[in-house]
Amino acid sequence: MAPPPTAAAAVRCHPHILRRGLLPASSPLLPFASRLASSTPLRAQPLRFSLSPVPKSISSSSTSHIPVRSLFTGIVEEVGRVRRIGPPPTPPGGGGDAAPGVDLEVETKNLLAGTQLGDSIAVDGTCLTVTAIDAAASTLTFGVAPETLRCTSLGERVASDDVNLERALTPASRMGGHFVQGHVDGTGEIAAFRPEGDSIWVTVRAPPEILSLLVPKGFVAVDGTSLTVVNVNEEAGWFDFMLVRYTQDNVVLPRKKVGDKVNLEADILGKYVVKLLAGRLEATSKANS
Repeated sequence: MAPPPTAAAAVRCHPHILRRGLLPASSPLLPFASRLASSTPLRAQPLRFSLSPVPKSISSSSTSHIPVRSLFTGIVEEVGRVRRIGPPPTPPGGGGDAAPGVDLEVETKNLLAGTQLGDSIAVDGTCLTVTAIDAAASTLTFGVAPETLRCTSLGERVASDDVNLERALTPASRMGGHFVQGHVDGTGEIAAFRPEGDSIWVTVRAPPEILSLLVPKGFVAVDGTSLTVVNVNEEAGWFDFMLVRYTQDNVVLPRKKVGDKVNLEADILGKYVVKLLAGRLEATSKANS
């Protein structure tokens, strides 16, 4: 596969939320870039979210403070639809002086059964806590932290957008993908789609701190979907993978377009290796100084 001729600047977290089109202008499109074509809601209080802070970079100091609260496989269970995203409804008697949070309400057909308040669900690869269940409307509501909106693609979602959904693993679950924490390391930008047979090549531009954790034939979670990396070009700033027909039909990614933002989570094993090597290099440096 011909590599992209140029690299885009690393995608950083953006302070603006709830709007589209916030990504920096991309470099000229790659040569092969193309586009294929109960009635009373339950509500938990006061818990709003459970996503741990997302590290700005992968380092020994950051990775040592990311608790594993839930675990996913990266095998998407269902594509849900955003019903609403914005401040939560004002409670009776007013909401007080506290600044309102942000609720993400998602319509789902299959995930209501067995889901309880406080459960963890990966929404486009971001681990969120269920704060309300409306069986009559077939919706789950999640509280979303400002840091999550800045450092994932969820801040760009609007009503009617599709999102990947996966419930957290249970002791009896089959491990079909790889270990996914739902702790998004950062975002990338779709650089190109290229069909080959009934499969699709997808090229994603990503920041160097994420690319350094990716290896050919290794794992990466893109919008919460467990995928196998094919090529990594750290110098040009991109990696790619293929989507087989079944995956195309059951995840959101093929419905996106070139330039869209995607959530990225590198394999946790790679992060541990980085931490161990960083610690050893630091110890060696001190010993030699």
